[in-house]
Amino acid sequence: MLEKPQITRSTAQLTAVIPLTIPREAIRHVMGPGLAELRSAIAAQGIAPAGPWFSHHLRMDPAVFDFEISIPVAAPIVAVGRVRPSHLPAVMVARTVFRGPYEELGDAWGEFISWTKANGHTPGESLWECYLTGTEPNADPATPCTELNLPLIS
Repeated sequence: MLEKPQITRSTAQLTAVIPLTIPREAIRHVMGPGLAELRSAIAAQGIAPAGPWFSHHLRMDPAVFDFEISIPVAAPIVAVGRVRPSHLPAVMVARTVFRGPYEELGDAWGEFISWTKANGHTPGESLWECYLTGTEPNADPATPCTELNLPLIS
């Protein structure tokens, strides 16, 4: 279920990321280990997460995911292994929250992008989804809450 979308300005945010370009079907195999690697790298630098983790998709391709596993941080990190410092710029976005299982995120994005276009906005090439609940230990796998962010060109 999608909440009512809003047009808003995102806040600039420092991040720690692991960039990946993988076949779409490989996401289930790389996300968990990549997130653990990212959390370990920032903890080793004495930096705590500044919010929930997210995936930042740089371009949309039905067969290939070109994205970053990302954690917002309060201070810049030093690159180590696959982990890189990065940031999300402040931009105008269409934003909503999806409440439902991860297997339905693709349909939720389709509905959200259709709403965005039907309301006179032009989406950019990237997007990010922020995992508000549902990924922590002992979470109910049927009720994750994911914030969808779609940068706008107009």
